[in-house]
Amino acid sequence: MKSEYKANSITLAGAIAMGTGVMIGAGIFALTGQIAQLAGPLFPLSFIAGALVTAFSAYTYVKMSNAYPSAGGIAMILQKAYGPTTIAAAAALLMALSMVINESLVARTFATYLLEGMGLKRTGWAVPALGVGLIVFSYFINAAGNRSVGLFSIVMAILKVGGIALFGAAALWAGGVSFEAATDGQSTQIGGFVASVALSILAFKGFTTITNSGAEVTDPNRNVGRAIIASIGICVIVYLLVAFAVGSSLTLEEIIAAKDYALAEAAGPTLGRTGFYLTVLLAIVATSSGLIASIFAVSRMLAMLTDMKLIPHSHFGMKGAIRDHTLIYTVVIAGFLTVFFDLSRIASLGAFFYLVMDIIIHWGVFRHLRHEIGAAGAVLVTAITLDIVVLSAFAVLKWQSDPLIVVISLVLMAAVFAFERFYLRHLRDGDAHHDSHAKT
Repeated sequence: MKSEYKANSITLAGAIAMGTGVMIGAGIFALTGQIAQLAGPLFPLSFIAGALVTAFSAYTYVKMSNAYPSAGGIAMILQKAYGPTTIAAAAALLMALSMVINESLVARTFATYLLEGMGLKRTGWAVPALGVGLIVFSYFINAAGNRSVGLFSIVMAILKVGGIALFGAAALWAGGVSFEAATDGQSTQIGGFVASVALSILAFKGFTTITNSGAEVTDPNRNVGRAIIASIGICVIVYLLVAFAVGSSLTLEEIIAAKDYALAEAAGPTLGRTGFYLTVLLAIVATSSGLIASIFAVSRMLAMLTDMKLIPHSHFGMKGAIRDHTLIYTVVIAGFLTVFFDLSRIASLGAFFYLVMDIIIHWGVFRHLRHEIGAAGAVLVTAITLDIVVLSAFAVLKWQSDPLIVVISLVLMAAVFAFERFYLRHLRDGDAHHDSHAKT
C-alpha cells in the first residue's frame, strides 16, 4: 500500500485541477435541475449558500491537513479525533460510500445525456444499462494502472472547467441576462431553499479529494489549504455562470421538466442544435472522466481503510493486491445503485451520508483537536450548526415528498455503525486472544 503514495508527486496546480475536476461534473449537470426544483426561481443563490456552508466546512479540513498532511485524508482526521473507534470507522466508511453513491449519480447522468443527445427515449432499462456500461469501462481504465488515470484526469479537468465556463458565457452572450426562471410568477419557499443547499453542497464536496492526497502534494502544510480554497473559488464562479445561463434560457417549469439534462435543454434556445449537441458531448466527457477519477479515489480510500484496520477485507478467491479488490468492490456497489435508484434518490442518499459524516468530523475536531491545531472554536461550531440546519430541512422535505429514501438512508447508516461496531469488537477480541496465547 505505501508504495502507491509518492511524496511531492502532486503540484499545487495539479491539486487544484484534481479538486475542480472532481467537483465539476455530474454536480452541475445532474443537480442544477434538482436544486431548481427545491429552491424555486432564485436557485442560483443556492449555489452561493452551498459555497458558504462548504467554506466553513473546508476550514476544518484545511486546518487538519496543514497540521497533519496524510494520504489517509478523511480517515486520518477521524482517527486522530476519535481513535480507532466505531464512530471513526463508521464515519470514514460513510465518506467512502458517499463517493460511491456519487459514482452512480455520474453514471446515470452520463446515460441520460447520451440518450437525450441521440434522441432516444429514456426507457426503464436504457439508463441503468448505459450507466453500468460506463462503470465497467471505468474499471478497465483503472485496472490498466495509475498512470493511465493520472494524466487523463488532469487533461479532462481542464477541458471540463473550460468547456462548462464557455457554455455559460456563450449562453448568456447569446440570450442575454433576462433570467426567465425568476420571472415566471413562482415564489421561493424558505424551507425548500434551505433543503436545496444540501444538494448544492454535493456539488462542492469533491474538495475532500485534495485532503485525501495531502501527503502527495508539494509543500503540503501550505499547498493543501491553498488548493482547497482555490478549487472551491473556481467552482463558485463556474456554477453561478451556468446557473444564470440556464435561468436566462428556460423558465422554472422547463428547468424542472428537464431536470436530468437541464444544461442541454438550456443550450437549445440560445445556442441552437449545434450548442445542444456540444453540451451533450461536454456532459459525456465530464461524466465519464469524472467517474474514472472517482473510482480511482474511492478504491484507494477503501484500501487505506483496510490498511488502517478500520474495515475488514476478503479476497473472495481473487488474486492481486488489496486495491485490486477494492476496485472491484467499488464498481459492484456503484453498479447496484445505478440499476436500482434514480438520480433524485441517489443524490438524496449521498447528501444524507456526506452531511452526517461532515458533522462527525467537525464535532471530533472541536472536542479533541482544536487547541492542538489552532482552530477557532466559533468557526467549527458554525460549521456544525449550518450542517445540522441544512440536513434537518432536507430530511423534513424528503420525508414529505419521498419518505422511503429517508428510511433507506437511516437504515443504511445504522447498518454501517452496527457493522463497524461488530468488526472492531471482533478485531480486538482476536488481538486479545492472540496476545494471551503469545504469553503462554
